Amino acid sequence: TLPVGEVVNVLLGKPEVDEMNRLIVMDLRLPIAVMALVVGAALGVGGAEIQTLLNNPMASPYTLGLAAAAGLGASAVIAFGGFGLPETVAVPIGAFVMTMLASGILFLFASARRFNSAMLALLFLFQSILSLIQFIAAPEISQQILFWLFGSLNKATWETVIVTAAVTAVCVFLLSRDVWKLTALRLGEERAVGLGINLQFLRLKTLVLVAVMTATAISFVGVIGFIGLVAPHVARILLGEDQRFFLPGAMLAGAAFLSVASVLSKVIIPGALFPVGIVTSFVGVPFFFWIVLTKR
Repeated sequence: TLPVGEVVNVLLGKPEVDEMNRLIVMDLRLPIAVMALVVGAALGVGGAEIQTLLNNPMASPYTLGLAAAAGLGASAVIAFGGFGLPETVAVPIGAFVMTMLASGILFLFASARRFNSAMLALLFLFQSILSLIQFIAAPEISQQILFWLFGSLNKATWETVIVTAAVTAVCVFLLSRDVWKLTALRLGEERAVGLGINLQFLRLKTLVLVAVMTATAISFVGVIGFIGLVAPHVARILLGEDQRFFLPGAMLAGAAFLSVASVLSKVIIPGALFPVGIVTSFVGVPFFFWIVLTKR
């Protein structure tokens, strides 16, 4: 409801702006907007590299079971306490630790070339334990868990934005150093090995970076689906498989997708804030069907 000119004046730091408007823009809305960009970019890159590694266009951090692991870690903290830590600190830590534990299990199975079966088993296992926690928890606790699982950017602060952005920037930089190796992998494993690429090390390195990046993002905002699935498809359609363009394209597509979803979550019903995870699903499902039907 703020005039556009007033928002611009706040962003430019002009002294004549109203203090309340400055607090609304700088401390409430702007962290949410920036967090949408950062988390969208992280999930977009994560989905792109997982699809590249597995040669599976349906793969994403969500289908890997990482989102379910984060939900389990956060839910356990909400239901059973965070070892004396404030909930705002304990919940992200619980989600991050559980996600990295799930990633470690996936790394072991990836080494044994049993990645796809481990992925499905972990996904169902974490979802089952999560359902059990919700069943035995008190109704108000179960409601808190459910709201976290919907995914929300509303608790974003400048501190969480900086942490997420820093981790994402480092991981994307390290991934960008392997763009030609990842592009060669798309030509087939035999050709990649023939070019002197250590596929085992490349897979593990990429999985670790994707796991750290997505675990950090999910731990602060909750479970947000479809970004890591749809953004790589958009980048692939527009820019092709060359990782020099595919990687930044997936970042931009993910950031744009989550930003649009964040705006929609505020304007669907004036005065009410929809969890952004619900909006991404409503937008992502028909969009993904369109991709599948038109691109085969």
